[in-house]
Amino acid sequence: MTTDLHAPLARYAARLHASVGDRHHVASPLGAWLLLALCAAAPDTAAGSHREDGLAGFLGTDPAAAARAAAALLDAPHPLVPSATAVWHRPDADTAGLAAWRAALPRATATGELPDQAGLDAWAREHTAGLVERFPLTVSPQVVLALASALATRVSWAQPFDVAPASALGPASPWAGRLTRVLRTPAHGHRAWIAATPEAGDVAVHTAAARPAPDGGDGAGLSVVSVAAAPDVVPADVLAAAYRIAAGADAAEPAGRRSLFDLPLGETPLWTLREEVVHTHARDGREERHAAVLPRWSARSEHDVSELGFRAAVAALAPGLRAEARQATVASYTRYGFEAAAVTGAFGLVSLPPEGVARTAELRFGHPYAVVAVATDRRAGGAGPWHGVPVFSGWVSEPDDLPDSEAA
Repeated sequence: MTTDLHAPLARYAARLHASVGDRHHVASPLGAWLLLALCAAAPDTAAGSHREDGLAGFLGTDPAAAARAAAALLDAPHPLVPSATAVWHRPDADTAGLAAWRAALPRATATGELPDQAGLDAWAREHTAGLVERFPLTVSPQVVLALASALATRVSWAQPFDVAPASALGPASPWAGRLTRVLRTPAHGHRAWIAATPEAGDVAVHTAAARPAPDGGDGAGLSVVSVAAAPDVVPADVLAAAYRIAAGADAAEPAGRRSLFDLPLGETPLWTLREEVVHTHARDGREERHAAVLPRWSARSEHDVSELGFRAAVAALAPGLRAEARQATVASYTRYGFEAAAVTGAFGLVSLPPEGVARTAELRFGHPYAVVAVATDRRAGGAGPWHGVPVFSGWVSEPDDLPDSEAA
């Protein structure tokens, strides 16, 4: 049975975006959620699952169901959204429990010894087509466990945008005087409408669809949904409305779609609505047309997601480890297409011991001294006859200089 991930991901997205605030940013809630779901098969995930700060509370669904859903996504990759996950560990910190958990991970999840920083950075570049150049965390001797996910897409629009002057954004737009040109929907190939939402009231909606992958199979696509609400609506409510609309954006009749004949004519911050006499094939003689203008945009963001489920996840895998998690995300929305990538990294670190005082003595053999070569002879029954027997001894009073062959 397939788990419907839309509601759990919408709830997780609300928490992630709320932690960032209303500054310009881009993120991949799915990228972080996938890592949490990989941890959901750990034996201790049931502990505290009823709590909002437990792993199940962040997953938004039963941990076992989340683990199955993550495996289904990773083991059957989308042709337009390549994905990768990895779990690495230090051999000297491995346990039977961690080994059993790794054996149950999705087939597509890579496992192995913890790479160095160069290896982590190379993994990030490889699995994002170079869009994310560095792994979002820095490896240190305290890191004994590492988890990573990568998602990337680079698509062309099925129908590119046209170009319009920035003044088309309207006189109320703070960007109209700052920009020169913006994007305008072409005559065909894009969708736009006005929708009523419980979170943000009436909103403007635009959807651009990617050109299908040549070998992507039927039904595999990617659309980018843009949703704008009145300026006084808080970002969290607009994002919630956008997630709700995106769930059914490809429906023949999207939920909440408003008829233009039910709205007043005139100018608002979100649209201009006018009426004219035209020749139309509409059965009732009332035709509805939609166009949209929106800016080109790009973003590069990093987010600390340690508190968004990763402390609970790492504790479930290896009690006693502290967690650190970050996500690096980039995106670009242009006239001709869309590209985005995210790398989420989580570390399990051993805690440093309490602070104290250490003294270090550097011993110098800078004048004549004695040497003794002593044999060791330990056997199954105890010490053998040679154990502790001095074999050679001497007095060093004329040292040699180190030759070049040993200094290289």
